[in-house]
Amino acid sequence: MDTRSISIIIPTFNEEAIIAQSLKGLLTITERNEAVDIIVCDASTDETRRILSDFPVTVCQSAKGRAIQMNAGARLAKGDILYFLHADTQPPETFIDNIRSASADGKKAGCFRMDFSDNNPIMTLYGWFTQFPLMVCRGGDQSLFIAASLFHDIGGFDEKLVVMEDINIIARIEQLERFHILENQVTTSARRYHQNGVIRLQLIFGTIHLMYALGCDQEAIIRYYRDNII
Repeated sequence: MDTRSISIIIPTFNEEAIIAQSLKGLLTITERNEAVDIIVCDASTDETRRILSDFPVTVCQSAKGRAIQMNAGARLAKGDILYFLHADTQPPETFIDNIRSASADGKKAGCFRMDFSDNNPIMTLYGWFTQFPLMVCRGGDQSLFIAASLFHDIGGFDEKLVVMEDINIIARIEQLERFHILENQVTTSARRYHQNGVIRLQLIFGTIHLMYALGCDQEAIIRYYRDNII
């Protein structure tokens, strides 16, 4: 049996409403597996940090920003494989075996397909597209596994990026290694779609992808994001 160690790294910012439930679900899976640890990189101003103290996880205090937080977690990680997971995304029950099997097959980086916590047919369609190897179909909600050695070779996440840090790191991975999409699905919260509109939010995300692809500066992308997404 493959026993490569895995460090799960979760960035959090004001997730008091969901973090306990998310960690309970994750620990139900990880407690059945050896050589797996969880690092939560927290930048919260609410009760998230107090809630985290109730769980057997390593808590890393960090400045706000997913790229900054995930790099901070990676610096503490001892795992052979790093697995970056959003707080509102639940991996499949077999994710540890899936990642270890992929790693044993020589796959150094990749993600899962994605489904949403909403059976709206449009949301189901959005999830269906995540099986395709197109950058416009990628996103941090799909999670990311990467060999620790490769992560360090490419310099981790670009901390200058507040938005699109997930797309940026995949592009840099692909300069050295193939990026793999595993068959199983993570389930991510549809809360932002409920808040911003199922079609409207997808159009906004598409615009952000286009702005990034066209080389728009980060400040313009951040401004567009903050002006349009609740």
